[in-house]
Amino acid sequence: LPSATAVNLFHSSASPLSCPANCAPKRPRPLAPPSSMTTKMTKWLNGPLTSEQCSLIDAYWRATNFLTVGQIYLRANALVKEPLQGDHIKSRLLGHWGTCPGLNLLYVHLNRIIREQAANVIYICGPGHGGPGIVANAYLEGAYTERYPEITQDNSGLDLLFKQFSWPRGIPSHVSPDCPGSLHEGGELGYCLFHAYGAALDNPELIVACVVGDGEAETGPCATSWHGNKFVNPKRDGAVLPVLHLNGAKIGGSTLLSRLPHAELEALMVGYGYAPIFVEGSDPAAMHQLMASALDSAFAAIHNIWHAAREHGETARPRWPMIVLRTPKGWTGPADIDGVQVEGTFRSHQVPAAKAKSDEAHLRVLEQWLHSYRPHELFDLATGKLRADLRALAPEGTARMSANPHANGGELVVPLRLPDPSAYAVAVPAPGAVDAECTSALGPLLRDTFKLNAESNNFRIMCPDEITSNKLSAVFEATDRVAMWELGPSDAHVTREGRVMEILSEHSCQGWLEGYVLTGRHGLFPTYEAFCQVVDSMCNQHAKWLKATAEIGWRRQYPSFNYLLTSHTWRQDHNGYTHQAPGFLDHLATKHGSVANIFLPPDANCLLQVSRDCLASMHKINAIVAGKHPMPQWLAMEAAIAHCQAGISEWTWASSPALANGGEADVVLACAGDVPTLEAVAAAAWLREHAPHVRIRFVNVVELLRLRTPELHPRGLSEQAYAAVFGTNVPVVMAFHGYPTLIPGLVHERPNPGRFSVHGYIEEGSTTTPYDMTVVNKMSRWHLAIDVLKRVQGDSHAALRAELESKLEHHAKYIWDEGVDVPEVVNFRWPAHKVDPVR
Repeated sequence: LPSATAVNLFHSSASPLSCPANCAPKRPRPLAPPSSMTTKMTKWLNGPLTSEQCSLIDAYWRATNFLTVGQIYLRANALVKEPLQGDHIKSRLLGHWGTCPGLNLLYVHLNRIIREQAANVIYICGPGHGGPGIVANAYLEGAYTERYPEITQDNSGLDLLFKQFSWPRGIPSHVSPDCPGSLHEGGELGYCLFHAYGAALDNPELIVACVVGDGEAETGPCATSWHGNKFVNPKRDGAVLPVLHLNGAKIGGSTLLSRLPHAELEALMVGYGYAPIFVEGSDPAAMHQLMASALDSAFAAIHNIWHAAREHGETARPRWPMIVLRTPKGWTGPADIDGVQVEGTFRSHQVPAAKAKSDEAHLRVLEQWLHSYRPHELFDLATGKLRADLRALAPEGTARMSANPHANGGELVVPLRLPDPSAYAVAVPAPGAVDAECTSALGPLLRDTFKLNAESNNFRIMCPDEITSNKLSAVFEATDRVAMWELGPSDAHVTREGRVMEILSEHSCQGWLEGYVLTGRHGLFPTYEAFCQVVDSMCNQHAKWLKATAEIGWRRQYPSFNYLLTSHTWRQDHNGYTHQAPGFLDHLATKHGSVANIFLPPDANCLLQVSRDCLASMHKINAIVAGKHPMPQWLAMEAAIAHCQAGISEWTWASSPALANGGEADVVLACAGDVPTLEAVAAAAWLREHAPHVRIRFVNVVELLRLRTPELHPRGLSEQAYAAVFGTNVPVVMAFHGYPTLIPGLVHERPNPGRFSVHGYIEEGSTTTPYDMTVVNKMSRWHLAIDVLKRVQGDSHAALRAELESKLEHHAKYIWDEGVDVPEVVNFRWPAHKVDPVR
């Protein structure tokens, strides 16, 4: 493609399955190497930029490219004022050059738009390994020095800027939290557009420029993320400007989209609902004008869409602009090294001239490469400062993309107004006396959270088509699902103004909510427990971001990311084995204690209190596990509040009466989760009646990670508080919602961790009865009672254990014959006449 031309901005009349007439197929060819790597341009092509603007923008772009290369290679002699020597080169060359020139080109041209239009823009860099380019821009804008005063705008500051990159105890090679202006590291590919759309929601003046790398564009999540444009309401939301950056290669070969014929690629973007603008070429003289023209057209289109919706009431789904930017991989770098082509190939992906420290030929290639940017024309060699006329190209203050407060969303947080959970409490006259659906009780609290924050517009729910299924429909009394497509007469609770975002893609829900909270807003992600593991890796990346930003002084805390895991493992007796998977708890438990919390409320009132606390919290990932089926309710609201504050506490009403006056228990019967609590309570009731001499302390765990020591989790129980509930040498039989192996990992630094005998999900079950799920996984009340009796010293309790074994045999026969659980299980009630309801 010798020189680029832009195609039509809008294809509003084109069918998603057809290609516009001007979209003739073209066979993709490698881009020609730039003609101006080492020569000074004297003539600029015609376009929206004057010759002077072109010259200045090109100089600024060269400066960013120079700083990018310098960061990857140099530890000294930053402006190459003396001949390069091996001592100037880092011993370990780490970084990625190939994508950076294109990223830098977009950045400098966005700066022009920001200055001319007073635009509010942030930059999300999907190819996160382009970190040195984004750092270079933040440095030239001055924001980097403002955040890190030791990185001064002079020769010594340049030396330190270069040395610290990919250096021990320095900065990472990606667009990490250390980088001003970053809210997306891009270390794992596929999620940048999700974050961009999440950031744009409810930010009516914000434009998010989001670069999608062509390697990233091959990922499954990215393929779905293009559909974010169907959920953006131009009347109240900002805009996302996707920039698909095709440089043709990944780390070891070509990329899929870069090899598509032009017509097919355009049809793909049109089919996604965009109006693509193509900017293609390798000659900077042409590319500066083309990029300027493309951005002028794209920003004009965005403002036209906003104006039509906000001033004229246009409700049709708009066709938002996007840019396809095709440039050579490693543009402006060495054309070939050792007789092998580098520029325009995968060989420029990371570090060309990789032997520069030890090989004289590679060192001279690097030296020529650095001099090709003519740093003496860009910087004052005596001081190291960028030329004043180039500094003037950058926006000022918070208009700079590296200083925009939306990219440090904690600066913009409006606290969420939350109702009092007590107003929604389930009346519990005595433990187990009434049944309720826990998530049904939560729905009205979420409904009123929407109402209380209607003016701030800072609360959303992202959910994979499961609001109704998960018994949260009360929210539709305050809001609706949002959709910008044409609505039909059968659509229920769907409007363009809705604040519930439903799409059958966990990746989309996770990514949108991440972008939303990272820009200072609040939300909830309810989902089936089993399928939350689809986003394990995304959760991992978010946890790392939170942990890293908490250690950076200028970063502000973000609202927490809140999961509601429902339709959970123990009540997937109807959907069967594929829907039985509590492993997300194991995944989250591995995250740093400063950011991760797991809650297993045993009943509705605890769920109300826990949910309120999670929605109010900051800088955490909170996972709440709650069922949606009718279950016994154990605690009145006052007791539930106290229990949730403690995190782990004894339920004295379920403990043996013999312990009421003190003394040591023979065994601790513990539980965590709603079904495990029911089974543990039922076991305690049976043992109280049939083995009253066994002194049982009953303990419920609502905040799982408080089992950890305070050294591993800031909310871990103190040594004294832990001993008060679990003792120090007493055997512990525990019914647990998840995989049993998780608990030993949490208590391994506690006294005598081997005394825990944990019952939980052990990968057994299929389509069966609810109670049989606990039986086949050996977590039933009868299995728990047998285990308790085994651990009491001095009596084998053989007869009692045999009775319980016979119950298990009867259960197996009964469910086969009748298809339902035995009446003894279905009709169980805690013996309320023995309970003091106040305790």
